[in-house]
Amino acid sequence: MNYGFVKVAAAVPRVKIADCNFNAKQLESLIAVADGKGVQIITFPEMCITAYTCGDLFGQQLLLEEAEMALMQILNNTRQLDIISILGMPVIVNSTVINAAVVIQKGKVLGVVPKTYLPNYKEFYEQRWFTSALQIAETSVRLCGQIIPMGTNLLFETSDTIFGIEICEDLWSTIPPSSTLALQGAEIIFNLSADNEGIGKNSYLRSLISQQSARCISGYVFSSCGFGESTTDVVFAGNGLIYENGNQLAHNDRFSFEEQLIISEIDVEYLRAERRINTTFAASKGNIPADKKPVRIATEFVNSKELNLTRTFKRHPFVPQGAALNERCEEVFSIQVAGLAQRLVHTGAKTAVIGISGGLDSTLALLVCVKTFDKLGLSRKNIIGVTMPGFGTTNRTYHNAISLMNSLGITLREISIKEACIQHFKDINHDINVHDVTYENAQARERTQILMDIANQTGGMVIGTGDLSELALGWATYNGDHMSMYGVNGSIPKTLVKYLVKWVAENEVDETSCITLLDIVDTPISPELIPADENGDIKQKTEDLVGPYELHDFFLYYFMRFGFRPSKIFMLASLAFKEVYDEETIKKWLLIFFRRFFNQQFKRSCLPDGPKVGSISISPRGDWRMPSDASAAAWLKEIEKE
Repeated sequence: MNYGFVKVAAAVPRVKIADCNFNAKQLESLIAVADGKGVQIITFPEMCITAYTCGDLFGQQLLLEEAEMALMQILNNTRQLDIISILGMPVIVNSTVINAAVVIQKGKVLGVVPKTYLPNYKEFYEQRWFTSALQIAETSVRLCGQIIPMGTNLLFETSDTIFGIEICEDLWSTIPPSSTLALQGAEIIFNLSADNEGIGKNSYLRSLISQQSARCISGYVFSSCGFGESTTDVVFAGNGLIYENGNQLAHNDRFSFEEQLIISEIDVEYLRAERRINTTFAASKGNIPADKKPVRIATEFVNSKELNLTRTFKRHPFVPQGAALNERCEEVFSIQVAGLAQRLVHTGAKTAVIGISGGLDSTLALLVCVKTFDKLGLSRKNIIGVTMPGFGTTNRTYHNAISLMNSLGITLREISIKEACIQHFKDINHDINVHDVTYENAQARERTQILMDIANQTGGMVIGTGDLSELALGWATYNGDHMSMYGVNGSIPKTLVKYLVKWVAENEVDETSCITLLDIVDTPISPELIPADENGDIKQKTEDLVGPYELHDFFLYYFMRFGFRPSKIFMLASLAFKEVYDEETIKKWLLIFFRRFFNQQFKRSCLPDGPKVGSISISPRGDWRMPSDASAAAWLKEIEKE
């Protein structure tokens, strides 16, 4: 099972200018290696059979015949292989020569794609030798004794994907052919290129490919000339690049003197999911001219062998990597602040009331409140932080809550919920020694009642603290911590909350607050509704009960963002966490994730407002509209079969 992945390759061979026999042997060798590695489709650079820099030699009959003979040699020597190969060469069409991409498989030529845009400026002089696709009326060509379909509208259909082809300058044009090909069904675009080097050109090229693959919601495989092509006034460094919807999957080492094979797997199932969701993509199909009808060419079955992924998957997909982390944290925090500021100004609320537990979520919400009040020019004293010790509150979280509120200069109120809960247990005839869901939820609802009433007293609003991960799992007491007037953390996953608090600690607060915040980051996650252990430490650890948040956030990301089925999520998680959790553990928590996600939708159907921050939100008014009584049977059945 390939789970929607198509293994592709961009090859950068060594070539000799105008030596078709030598070049053919290099191409054959790389095709054989790629096939052995399970590659399904491989592309080579522009004019790879002759070399791109032949100049006026392209007008020589001998070179043109040598190119066709070399193609026949490659066809003969690779006919036993399943792999589909895309080669560049000059092809004669009705007494003119085109710059063509030739698609071959199992000894047959499947199709010929002519280059549309021929650069004729600066160092490029292609119109001297070649004819543009725009000037060709023919839809077929004789090549290697076969009559072959020809055109820029060819789509090649395999058992796993549909792909299209454009050549070098086509990508740089105002409306690249790949835009039309993608709208007509191409999921992967292959580009055969001869891109010479210049200062800054490579970064521009990469941004161009990234943008085009994102705009087309496609895979994009780019192969450009390398060592052996450099001659006279131009130098070719060799670029092998593979992108998927704007993201780079693989690249080679430029300026290498050796041949290179760049391999990765493009997830066409993911691309299809993105296209289904993006209604603008579907609407854009209306812009395709009526006469631009695609021609689909079926390929033979490509034996993808056993799926062996070379690409990696981040354990924490919600958390940016490297230098981008600080920038992203600042952006997320700013979105939260802007959303809360608008709500405060619109409602005319005099205060913001927030329950402070000494845990991560309430800490982040408090930090958002502080920054918002500072930006609005309001006194921090109008932020009322309420710490409400209960039966499970530990010294560590209590002192962190008190210390943080004091160092940030907000109004602090301490209200114990113990006596109120004891009275409530008497009222409903509940044994206080039975630490069940009633025992826990009564405390959560008592805290929410206190916050709501204080907000009424002070003309304020209650700021919600629950995060995306908790809402996905339904890990919130209905009409308890589930409820507020505005929830600032509602679309931020737990794995990101920790980094946000750490970022604020290091960039936005004084030294005393920073010390407290860093200790909060290191504190085990807990609702603290069950009494502490004999040492006064947290006994009720959330991740022991519902599972590791890093796993649940991983499941959530691939389930909601891409609509992946459980078996694929399991496979990806097994790869990403292979050094952390065994497969049985991953399966256990995956089952729990889907059970809870489906069963707890009713809590999400009546969420308070809150800012959408990233690509995933479960607001019933925004990104996620799901019936509260939807069945999880199909998802659970697939996991049990895995």
